[in-house]
Amino acid sequence: METRVAVIGIIVENLSATARINEILTEYGDYIIGRMGIPYRKRGINIISIAVDAPQNIISALSGKLGRLDGVAAKTSYSNYIFTDNQ
Repeated sequence: METRVAVIGIIVENLSATARINEILTEYGDYIIGRMGIPYRKRGINIISIAVDAPQNIISALSGKLGRLDGVAAKTSYSNYIFTDNQ
């Protein structure tokens, strides 16, 4: 299986979406390398960064599900390297 390393940046403007975000991240937990969340209280938003190692279609599905939530923006940055299971 070929995988890529990517970072998904998430801006949460609708804080009621937090529970659904956590459900989605749990669903993809096997692919998540790490997660950092920063509550930006001054602006009333949350900033989340997710590092993943997954097949391209999984990364796209995860980012798409997050980005379709109301009040949530998600953008993905990919590594140029493609890894195989034996790497």
